[in-house]
Amino acid sequence: MTKKAEHKGIFIDPLTDFGFKRLFGDKDLMTDFLTGFLDIDGGITDLHYGNTVRTGISQDDRSAIFDLYCTTGKGEHIIVEMQSISHLNYKERTVYYATRLIQEQAKRGKEWDFTLHPVFLINIVDFVVDENLDEKQFLSHIQLMYKDILLPYYDKLTIVYLELPRFTKKVKDLKTNVDQWMYALKYLPRLARLPHAIRGEIFKKLFELAKIAKMTKRQQNAYYKSLHDMSIVKHTINDLQSTIVTQSSTISALQSDKAALQSDKAALQSYYAAQAKELEEYRRRYGSLNGASAKTDAKKGHENKN
Repeated sequence: MTKKAEHKGIFIDPLTDFGFKRLFGDKDLMTDFLTGFLDIDGGITDLHYGNTVRTGISQDDRSAIFDLYCTTGKGEHIIVEMQSISHLNYKERTVYYATRLIQEQAKRGKEWDFTLHPVFLINIVDFVVDENLDEKQFLSHIQLMYKDILLPYYDKLTIVYLELPRFTKKVKDLKTNVDQWMYALKYLPRLARLPHAIRGEIFKKLFELAKIAKMTKRQQNAYYKSLHDMSIVKHTINDLQSTIVTQSSTISALQSDKAALQSDKAALQSYYAAQAKELEEYRRRYGSLNGASAKTDAKKGHENKN
């Protein structure tokens, strides 16, 4: 199967690295997207893309790679990350990435300057982050809170999760800009045309930019490679998960066998203990009689000799 044959749709998959950066690399699309999902005072009036590679705070600290990093005209820092595959400790990872941008803002002179700008980390994920939430809660905003009174403690750090599997709205139910974006992100590679419910100018631009036929040959090849790479990673992870399930089943069976053997061992030990007790009782009762009988026979034999 060729790389091109893996995708027969009309529009690119935004969950691929190529698709995500092609669509959200457009400033108009990114601005509309961020305005819908973030509660930024006054909205986003200006947007600047920055370096996606953030260097470590020490030589031993590894680099953190962001999908897209931008700042607003008012200095807010925004990271937008797309993840199609679940990662171990994903919550910890997002906190780590977001707090790095907070640390980098602090300036050291004669005294430290901790005048910090807000940091937003948006995670678009094709998996469920927290199974404890309501199954239909596809959008979550997380901030540091006062636990007892449930009020924000520090509102300059916001982590946002957009969980695509939780979004189940049909076209007829799309009411808000957020609904429209979620629908487009989840179903774009499966669609044949722009749905009537999301025919605004921004989404017209989105769908035009997403058309595979409108891309150059070089862009198409880059997209198919990105799609192929993602497919390989997914298959590898599925194989690993299948192996883990099989091994877990084998371990459970072995543990069950071990438990059965231990039960049999305990039963045998109990049986042998009962037998030993019975033998001891037999010896106690009959061992002395046998001894007395032997003495009597010996005495009779001596008398007959004489």
